[in-house]
Amino acid sequence: VQLVESGGGLVQAGGSLRLSCVASGITFSANSMGWYRQAPGKEREPVAVRYSGGSIYYAAPVKGRFTISRDNAQNTLYLQMNNLKSEDTAMYYCKTWPPGKNPLFAGSWGQGTQVTVSS
Repeated sequence: VQLVESGGGLVQAGGSLRLSCVASGITFSANSMGWYRQAPGKEREPVAVRYSGGSIYYAAPVKGRFTISRDNAQNTLYLQMNNLKSEDTAMYYCKTWPPGKNPLFAGSWGQGTQVTVSS
């Protein structure tokens, strides 16, 4: 399994970024896929998840600002981030896990892409 993230960068508060995660070595359309983030000194936390059954989860701080989507034909997961805030600054990671598995104990991670929001 390989996950490659891109799209991070430096943006001013109120700006937008779109993160991409290209997956290989998995049955992309079957797996759950999610975006997580980790800020300095904090634990890694889920930001947005699209489950294999089709349901979507958003963390409360990003609801209404972030949108997760996937292109099964391109094996790519996206995270559209609008109205970015300084507290969104973190390393963002892509994760995938097979259907029926608990993401706490299973899955694969990408290498991460840094998002920095200046106020």
